[in-house]
Amino acid sequence: MKRFLIVVVASALMMAGAIDSVAQSRYGVIGGMTFSTSRISDMNRASMTQWHAGFTYKLDLPLGFSIQPSLMYHVKGAKLDPQQFDIRMGYLELPVSFQWGPDLLLFRPFLDVTPYIGYALNNQLAAVDMFTQKNSWDGLNRFEYGLGLGIGLELWRFQVIGRYNWNLGPLSNAAESMQDGFVPFLRNSFSSSNFGGFTLSVAFLFGGGK
Repeated sequence: MKRFLIVVVASALMMAGAIDSVAQSRYGVIGGMTFSTSRISDMNRASMTQWHAGFTYKLDLPLGFSIQPSLMYHVKGAKLDPQQFDIRMGYLELPVSFQWGPDLLLFRPFLDVTPYIGYALNNQLAAVDMFTQKNSWDGLNRFEYGLGLGIGLELWRFQVIGRYNWNLGPLSNAAESMQDGFVPFLRNSFSSSNFGGFTLSVAFLFGGGK
């Protein structure tokens, strides 16, 4: 699955570059809120509100289709109540949004499918009555990949996109022999899970004919 998503993202970027000269394109800024959590069945979870921001590029295609890659900094996290444990990670992320929707002159509603890949740049692990640990990568997988599904609305140069995201890779890659600090907890909690959740994004686009 990881290789498949990387191929999809790379192919979309190459295709966008190849047809850019014959299609209408726009670029802009994008940002918004991230309501993330982690799928751990035996723990009480609480959603953690974080944020994302970056740059985006939209390529309009015939028949209502468009491709919109973005490059952004994306902060995700999870709160685990029984252990009173918080984890936050900041990713350099490359999502590629495949969109379809009719142009209704004044606005354009659209469906959205977005594979993404990312690489963690920083983190913070914190536990009540213990300590806070920053930018330690013992037992953590820095590479992420996943898929988002959502809907959006484009009005003039503005876009609003609501999307649910599934992160498909494990957050922890710790070996059984690693026993220091948070590592055993990370291995037990995140060896088969990662961050998921809802994102709400707003983009402003420049260029093009609208």
